[in-house]
Amino acid sequence: MMSSMPKGLTAATGMDALTHAIEGYITKGAWELSDMFHIKAIEIISRSLRAAVNNEPVGREGMALGQYVAGMGFSNVGLGVDHSMAHTLSAYYDTPHGKACAILLPTVMAYNAPYTGEKYRDIAAAMGVKGTENMTREEYRKAAVDAVRQLSEDVGIPTTLKGIVKRRTFPPSLSRPMTTPAVPVTPATQVLRTLSSSTNR
Repeated sequence: MMSSMPKGLTAATGMDALTHAIEGYITKGAWELSDMFHIKAIEIISRSLRAAVNNEPVGREGMALGQYVAGMGFSNVGLGVDHSMAHTLSAYYDTPHGKACAILLPTVMAYNAPYTGEKYRDIAAAMGVKGTENMTREEYRKAAVDAVRQLSEDVGIPTTLKGIVKRRTFPPSLSRPMTTPAVPVTPATQVLRTLSSSTNR
């Protein structure tokens, strides 16, 4: 069944699953059990998605497992700002949900970084980045964001909102404050507008 999925759909759903894992890993509700699921899911997805997009059986099998493991984690701790914004963008601009998640994810990760302790070191390592144990905090945080951006590019997803947004206005609901207890830090209205604009350059 999965082998009949088009490349674009495979990429979008795969990056949605990666977003589940990353947001679940850094949420305020994260704990040892959910961390176990999420970091393993990040590892599986990052090594499988490119092959899945190329319709290789090993990639398809890996993504089936990776998205399931991510679901086991985030269903217990919730998600964050990326999903809150992506749901709105998907509906407003008629774009696949996973595609919106992927475009926003590097920017949201950079915004959340100061509130994540050493977790981006784990994310970078799970994404295949070498030498994270010798990196400074700034270096491994950047490495994690860069690895996510590179994976998204490799599977053919636009790197900015220009890929889906045809006008410079955003739906009002996109700028409402996020009050969910799951996000690492609650962004105010102006911060969300800045976050949205930075991905539209």
